Amino acid sequence: MSNSTINVINPANEEVLATVDCFDPEQVNETVLKSEKAFLSWSSFSPRTKVKKLHEIADLIDRNLEVLARIESSNTGKPIGDARWEIAEAAYVFHYFAGIIENHRGSTIPVEGGIDLTIPEPLGVVAGIVPWNFPFLISSWKIAPAIACGNSVILKPAELTPLSALKFKELLKEVDLPQDLILIAPGYGHITGVALVENPKVAKISFTGSTEVGKEILVRSSHNLKRVTLELGGKSAMIIFQDADIQKAADLGPYAIYQNAGQDCCARSRVLVQESIFDNFLDLFLQKTKALKVGDPLQSDCEMGPLISREHLEKVRGFLEDGDERVSLIYKRRHDSSKGYFFGPVILESSDLNPRVATQEIFGPVSVFIKFKDEEEAIKMANDTIYGLSGSIWTRDIGKALRVASGVKSGTLSVNSNTSVRTNTPFGGFKQSGYGKELGLEAMNYYSELKNIYISTS
Repeated sequence: MSNSTINVINPANEEVLATVDCFDPEQVNETVLKSEKAFLSWSSFSPRTKVKKLHEIADLIDRNLEVLARIESSNTGKPIGDARWEIAEAAYVFHYFAGIIENHRGSTIPVEGGIDLTIPEPLGVVAGIVPWNFPFLISSWKIAPAIACGNSVILKPAELTPLSALKFKELLKEVDLPQDLILIAPGYGHITGVALVENPKVAKISFTGSTEVGKEILVRSSHNLKRVTLELGGKSAMIIFQDADIQKAADLGPYAIYQNAGQDCCARSRVLVQESIFDNFLDLFLQKTKALKVGDPLQSDCEMGPLISREHLEKVRGFLEDGDERVSLIYKRRHDSSKGYFFGPVILESSDLNPRVATQEIFGPVSVFIKFKDEEEAIKMANDTIYGLSGSIWTRDIGKALRVASGVKSGTLSVNSNTSVRTNTPFGGFKQSGYGKELGLEAMNYYSELKNIYISTS
C-alpha cells in the first residue's frame, strides 16, 4: 500500500475520525485493470439482471441509512437531518436508474437501400471524482447511471470526506455483483486523481468540483481524448421582483444560501432585489437568517453546521477582509465555540456587481444583496458572471418569469422556488460552470456511446 495517508477530521470538533491510505499511481493502474475485468463481466449481464442489481443496491442503502447518515454528518459537518435526506435520495437515484435500463434504447431509421440502426453501448471504465460538500449523494449521481449503462466505476472521493464511500464499498459485499464493479480509490487529487485522468484505459471522467480543477482535468484528459463531464462552480442569482410573494421568498431564501453552510455550487449567493421592495425584503430575510440554528450537526434541530476545514474557514474569512467601500456589512453571526470550523451566516450589501464578494464563488455562508431597477437590468446583472449553473426567479407574473428564464444564461433555473436538483430532471451548467448533464434520462447519454449500423436490403 501507499505510504501516504490522510487524517480525516470531524469539522465540528476537530477530532480525527479515521486515517485513510492514499492510492499512488501504481495502485490506480492496478485498480483500473481490475475495473476493466469487471466491465467485461457486467456488460454481458441482461438488462433485467442489471435492473434487479441496482434495486438491490438501493435497498442496501435504505437499510443502512442511519449508519451512512451519521458517517456523512460527522465527516462533513452537515446537519444530521440533511445527511439522512441525502442518503435516502441516493437510494432513490439507484431505484430511478434501475427503472431506465430497459428503456435505454436506440432507434431504426429508414434510409435508401436498407435499414439503419442506432445502439447505445457502454464506454468501459468510468472514473467519478466527487467533491466534499455532498460526497455520498453526488457519488450516487455518477455510479448509478454509469453501471445502468453497463460500465464499471472507480470512485475517487474527496480527500477530506472519503468515509461514506469506503463504508458503502464495505456494505456492497451484501449484493451479488461482479467483483470490482464499483471500486473506491481514496487519495489526493494531484496524485490519485491525476493518475485516473491520465490512464488510457479510463474511458470517461465525471468530475464535480471547482472550475479551476475542471479546466486542468480537461487538459490532461485531452491527451487520450476521453469523454469528460464537468459540473463546476457557480455564483447563482436569486432574483426578487416587486410582484413576488416576498414573505415566502424571504422565508425560503436563507436556506438557498446557508444550507450546508453555503458550501453548495448552486447557492443563490447573489440576491438581486427590485429597488422598490429592497428594504422590506432585506428586513424579512434578516429576521429569518437570525433564527437559523447553528451548532452541533448531530443535534436534530441543527440547521447549519461548520465549514469543512480550517483552510476553508480562513479562505471564507478572507472575503470579508477586503475593505471594499462598495460593500456594507448588514449582519454577521458570531458563533462561540472553542472547537470546530464554525462560521455564522453573513449578509452583505453591495452598490454594484464588481466587488470580489459579488463576482467570485465564496463557497461559504455569505449572501450579497444588490438592487436592480427593472426586468432588463435584472437579466443583465444575473448574466454578469463567468458562471451559469443555477438560479431563482421570484414573480407572480408568468410571462415575466418565462422572459427572464429565457434571458438568464444558466443551466438550471427555478421559478418561485430555490431548488436546483431533482433526480428525474437533467442537471448541469452553462459557461464556466461546466458541461454535460447529470441525472434524468439525459444522464444515460453521457455514460454510453451511440453506435450506428447500416443493413443493406439489396
